[in-house]
Amino acid sequence: MPLLQATGVTKQFGGLRALSNVDLTVEEGEIVGVIGPNGAGKTTFFNCLTGMETRTSGEILFRGAPLPTRPDRVTVAGVARTFQNIRLFHNMTVLENVLVGTHPRSRAGVLSAIGRGPRYKREERKAESTSRELLSFVKLDGLRGELAKSLSYGDQRRLEIARALATDPGLLLLDEPTAGMNASETAGAIALVKAIRARGIGIVLIEHDMRFVFGLCDRVAVLVHGEKMVEGSPAQVQSDERVISAYLGRPAE
Repeated sequence: MPLLQATGVTKQFGGLRALSNVDLTVEEGEIVGVIGPNGAGKTTFFNCLTGMETRTSGEILFRGAPLPTRPDRVTVAGVARTFQNIRLFHNMTVLENVLVGTHPRSRAGVLSAIGRGPRYKREERKAESTSRELLSFVKLDGLRGELAKSLSYGDQRRLEIARALATDPGLLLLDEPTAGMNASETAGAIALVKAIRARGIGIVLIEHDMRFVFGLCDRVAVLVHGEKMVEGSPAQVQSDERVISAYLGRPAE
């Protein structure tokens, strides 16, 4: 059974069809890249997967069951994401940002939280332990008490990934994880994505850095004008004439 199976995903905005019958399958522990020119529908596809946009038609299954269409329920089901434009709580500490991510897995009820009962305190200790472990995993453990807004751009990206991982996902969607990064930060991002996969988490990523995509992904899908043009191994996609013409650019004669 695939981890994710999206079939015929279509999104219509009035007279504009942003996505047209897009299919994508992701296996457990697989890294799949989604590339394409600006406006190709990549982020709209992520939004449909996570319930931030209601798809016009199509089916999305996660571990064989229909994926909910509300973002909070998508997260509880086991799908987490990051954003092209980083979305952190800038005036909260690094640790507090990750603690927010543990909330969907909390089992303490309202009364226990109000009264700060034993179950609430156990959940609180567990959430902090998980958050500290994840900050160590993304190499931010020394910055736990810093405000998120004080971090470098690359560290903010890492923090957003840590917060997404705090929801305990089976599938992580990364929207341009290396945007704005220098070469050193990009190398660190590659190592981090590989480490996430080693945890058994499937990954779908949108990215414009072709070296990053082709050096990391097991498969790559190319969207153009809201349609999937090509899907295959990095080698197959790089050598496909349609991709070279539509996206990568033809080499000079």
